[in-house]
Amino acid sequence: MVRRQSVWALTLFSLILVLSIYYITLPEEVEVSEITNEVNAVIEEEESSVISTLKIENNEEREKKKKELQEILTKDDSTKEEKNNAYEELKLLNIINSKEDEISLKIKDNFKIDNIVQINDDQVRITMLKKDHTSSLASEIMKFVQSNFDEKMYISIKFTEEEKEQ
Repeated sequence: MVRRQSVWALTLFSLILVLSIYYITLPEEVEVSEITNEVNAVIEEEESSVISTLKIENNEEREKKKKELQEILTKDDSTKEEKNNAYEELKLLNIINSKEDEISLKIKDNFKIDNIVQINDDQVRITMLKKDHTSSLASEIMKFVQSNFDEKMYISIKFTEEEKEQ
């Protein structure tokens, strides 16, 4: 048994040593070009002001709600039931937030349209940045979104176009 542990420890140490040497000798040019590529990718995927504004408003509203719930959790005079309810609601907010992000990314990947997804109970509101659209596209997106849920959701889609700055 001791020999196995020694072999594993030696193997892991060797692996760490090899990786450390690799990263130390890695040329700086590679790191700079990787960072530049990442920055360029972020710039290319920059979203419209309409979608960004909606996302900021949604995030601010969620953060406000999270702070209220966290205050309940940290208060000494809150009852155990209040704390449990606040914790469950906070957990639900995090689940909804991740579900919105997941669906939004899937829509962007599959349909190549900037969007924001907002979930409230059994309602899903999607705002999409697309000037030209058809009812068949909306229907296809609604079916796609519904496939991400186990229960029936009421899905509404709003198409908007970029506001022109003057």
